[in-house]
Amino acid sequence: MDVEQLLSAMTPDVYDRLLYACETGRWPEGSVLSQEQKDSCMQAVMLYQSKHNVDPQHMSVAAGGEIAFKSKAELKKQFSAEQEDIVRVKVAEN
Repeated sequence: MDVEQLLSAMTPDVYDRLLYACETGRWPEGSVLSQEQKDSCMQAVMLYQSKHNVDPQHMSVAAGGEIAFKSKAELKKQFSAEQEDIVRVKVAEN
């Protein structure tokens, strides 16, 4: 299977499973990945990101294959904007 066939066959669900496996070293079902599986998953994730990642996070592969870096200021701005959606609840102390 060549790269284009792999990318056209990879669904967002498959990508999410591979990404989870790369991040945790385990399949979502819990079994541990071998080193060969880790390497293959990482390659597939990076290829998928290079085609589909239009909103890259800090240090990831963006669409087009460019490695995207966000500065500390950009990340703070992004996270502070996202926190507006968080509801804060003050817990009463006994």
